[in-house]
Amino acid sequence: MTNYEDLIAQLSALTEGVPERISNLANAAALLYHTLPDLNWAGFYLLRRGQLWLGPFQGKPACVRIAPGRGVCGTAAVRGESLCVPDVHAFPGHIACDAASASELVVPLRVGGALYGVLDLDSPRPARFTEADRAGLEAFAKALEAALERGE
Repeated sequence: MTNYEDLIAQLSALTEGVPERISNLANAAALLYHTLPDLNWAGFYLLRRGQLWLGPFQGKPACVRIAPGRGVCGTAAVRGESLCVPDVHAFPGHIACDAASASELVVPLRVGGALYGVLDLDSPRPARFTEADRAGLEAFAKALEAALERGE
């Protein structure tokens, strides 16, 4: 089981005194990808010009743009809530950037109270993500939001 308190402490150490948002997102993606087991993608889609655009990530090349309401990421963004999907193939409108992905967890990110983007985690293992993972990654996202608030 992942110790999310340790993961958040590592994130805080990486982002402390770093005003660059993209740098902080890149390190956060690498931290998650190399710490959490059974992931094949970890990264961010950032809200720009009314669309979610590919941001820093670890894993295979990914979809560049996602419309609001499309797929797990777009749905989480529109709803403003995390989505834990045990079987992405059963999710209506799922966008298959990597055919190996079987489950997904998406957490919205807010800066200044407005949607900034989403944290997206994919796994080749069905039902990889638990409610404990959702809670832990929502706490991770809050810590990351604090770093993003300080940056530009």
